[in-house]
Amino acid sequence: MAIGVGVAALVAAAVAGVVLLRDDGGSGTKTTAATNYNALPGVRRTKGPWPVDYRFLADRLAPLGLTTLAGHSGLVEHYHAHLDVYVNGKKVKVPALVGINPGAGYLTELHTHDGTGVVHIESQQHGDYTLGQFLAEWGVYLDQRCVGAYCNGLKWYVNGERQTGNPAGLVFKPHQQIALVIGKPPAKVPSSYQFPPGE
Repeated sequence: MAIGVGVAALVAAAVAGVVLLRDDGGSGTKTTAATNYNALPGVRRTKGPWPVDYRFLADRLAPLGLTTLAGHSGLVEHYHAHLDVYVNGKKVKVPALVGINPGAGYLTELHTHDGTGVVHIESQQHGDYTLGQFLAEWGVYLDQRCVGAYCNGLKWYVNGERQTGNPAGLVFKPHQQIALVIGKPPAKVPSSYQFPPGE
């Protein structure tokens, strides 16, 4: 009976689009299957700016394939990317402390320390982490048409180059400059970011 319940739970998770973590057999690599991050609790389809959603953050972590880190020891992945969000030519701030819950005293593999838009990717396992995971962790809806409530002509760029498809699937790489542009674009879409020394 327990096996039947477990199988039913896995089927339900797959139908709902919940992340299933796969282990590569002990090499320390973590990957995630496709998921509907937008269905997770606390992911908002509202107008910006978007503060960090802490209310349901703990409920989103496992489905997002993210875990809490005790600190910075034992990291096998440690790099940074930069994210800008523009709505009708104006920058919407990526807030500090996405993925860091000061009240509960933890941080996750994807987080921000300040409001500069620098996303820290720090993990104790090798694996791919995506823009979709980060926005859902932040609590912001993202698909190929919309960011939050804004669905007026979403365009997205990596290092100044226009991209196609769903930005949620973008895998973070070191020193990427990512821009989500809704409606009227800014005067210039950034193609790079001056990371501080050591980042």
